[in-house]
Amino acid sequence: MAGLTELSRSIRGKVALVTGAASGMGRATAHLFADEGARVAVTDLAADGVKRVTEEIEGAGGEACGWLLDVSDRAEIESVVAEVVERFGGLDILVNNAGISQPSPVDAEDYEEKWERTLAVNLTAHMRTIRACLPHLKRGGAGRIVNVASTDGLGATAHGSPYTASKHGVIGLTRGLAVELGAQGVTVNCICPGPIHTGMTAAIPADAKDVFARRKVPLRRYGRPEEVAQATLHLVLPASSYINGAVLVVDGGMLAQNHLASLRDSP
Repeated sequence: MAGLTELSRSIRGKVALVTGAASGMGRATAHLFADEGARVAVTDLAADGVKRVTEEIEGAGGEACGWLLDVSDRAEIESVVAEVVERFGGLDILVNNAGISQPSPVDAEDYEEKWERTLAVNLTAHMRTIRACLPHLKRGGAGRIVNVASTDGLGATAHGSPYTASKHGVIGLTRGLAVELGAQGVTVNCICPGPIHTGMTAAIPADAKDVFARRKVPLRRYGRPEEVAQATLHLVLPASSYINGAVLVVDGGMLAQNHLASLRDSP
């Protein structure tokens, strides 16, 4: 019996470029996209990680190719995008995942240095990568861009103002380009992960994570990278063609929970 739906939930054969794909959410996204039949460009600054993830995907029967990429370098972005398009014959999906966090109080001596580096990697790089990919994303009339921000893009953390500002900027960039590019068939959406088990949170002691999760997260745990990747996958599906300018929070309900109630009810 034939199904009643018309829109495809498959990205088989699509070409996807994922930045920051050597670990954490980027690695999970690259794996998931490959599992779903996409041809994946694995890019990251970590050479060993790029090689490992590419080999993992190929070992599982997927198709991937790796590139070293410093997203703060405009020339590298343009060169890698050109090579990806030459290697795979086009580009359908861009996931801007690469990011850093360099906490600093605003009166610290090295604050401005951390500010400039954080904005360069977390925001300016998103813009530059989009600009480099855009001619190719337009060509098929159904390009997909997903920018990875953070729940800090919807709130703030003390001593994290460079990171917070960059992630607010990612949301603004997403909304602005969604309005600008929608008529050309390119959708631009944003993922805001909350507390996730990644390299960025690896230094936090396990007991501190447990206390935070019990107090702040209704699901009472940190999320897994694949749970973010699954949300990202949804936004790039052909069936998600009418989702544009969305800010999808993946945080176990953290932002939805009333702060005072969470303190009162936590075990």
